[in-house]
Amino acid sequence: MKVAVDTGRLDDAARIEAADPGGMLPQVASSAAQIREAARRTAESGAVELTARDGRPRAIVVTGMGGSGISGDVLGAVAGLGCPVPIMTVRGYRLPGWVGAADLVIAVSCSGSTEETIAVAAEAARRGCRLLFVGGDDSPLADLGARTRAAFVPVRSVGQPRSTLWGLTIPLVLAARGLGLLDAPDALLEATAARLEDVAHRCRPSSETFLNPAKRVAASLAGDVPMVWGGSEIAATAAYRFCCQLNENAKYPGIAGALPEANHNQVVAFDGLFGRPPADPDDFFRDRLDDAEHGLHLVVLSDTDEHPQTRKRREVSVELARDRGVTVTELAAEGEHPLERIATLIALADYVTVYLAIALGVDPTPVATIQELKTRIS
Repeated sequence: MKVAVDTGRLDDAARIEAADPGGMLPQVASSAAQIREAARRTAESGAVELTARDGRPRAIVVTGMGGSGISGDVLGAVAGLGCPVPIMTVRGYRLPGWVGAADLVIAVSCSGSTEETIAVAAEAARRGCRLLFVGGDDSPLADLGARTRAAFVPVRSVGQPRSTLWGLTIPLVLAARGLGLLDAPDALLEATAARLEDVAHRCRPSSETFLNPAKRVAASLAGDVPMVWGGSEIAATAAYRFCCQLNENAKYPGIAGALPEANHNQVVAFDGLFGRPPADPDDFFRDRLDDAEHGLHLVVLSDTDEHPQTRKRREVSVELARDRGVTVTELAAEGEHPLERIATLIALADYVTVYLAIALGVDPTPVATIQELKTRIS
């Protein structure tokens, strides 16, 4: 596949700004500020105290779609496998049959009007579940919260739901902290915000491609089919988010996978149609035009909290890919706490996908097909 990529656009701050009329890059750069503002808004709402009043729930069910629903996955990954209660995310119109009064249902909608989320939240209220709503003020979700006496945290959107991730996620983290389910002191929130500021500095538009990690990865991905794998709960969640951002920001496909599961299915794609078999080094007279220019591109997200066997699998997967001519990009989480580590992986991926859109001449902000779909079913 031939892809026209204007890499020169990535080295010109003025051209970057012109190619991003909706301001997606400034939205991504607001992540640190979102953490601080969300912590303040959550404290002012009193939602944590209301949520914790009845003690630890049997389970936490987060309902949300798209850029709002990912907050539930982030909460589950940060709480980790050692969390004493299960955390699950519902993406759809129906609440699982087992959910009841002993469970906490958290409805998350940046706009406060997502129909699937409203439907599940209303069902949770009818079942007598404990409720926490996070979303737009003066919205249908806020109104439902007032009628059902749910704890409610108002969120200020920075533009798009997908770029308001931390404004939506921090209230969930603080609610879980209030329930004694995870250790997330205020100092950790500030440390995470500081790490996001560092990523924003390294990935700023004025930084040249050879110095900017997000621009380098974006330029290398253009034209390839990305398979994004994570080796831990945190990295797998970040891999899923990476592919969602490829879809929405760059209007580009992406295949998310988690190790070790990806070693039992996706790895076989290295040998298929989209693989890139290495050329015979002894065939000096081959036609270079026949060499594959693009194909699969394995993006591996590594984390410090990997099972030893998963780490082995990740390393061998990289070897197998390179042996078959598949391009590999390795990105590592930064920080000690799970919240810091997932934040750094997500932040870098957000910048990569916006820069990929710009390199391809795609406006990263609009999601016209989603809007058309909503119009057709309304």
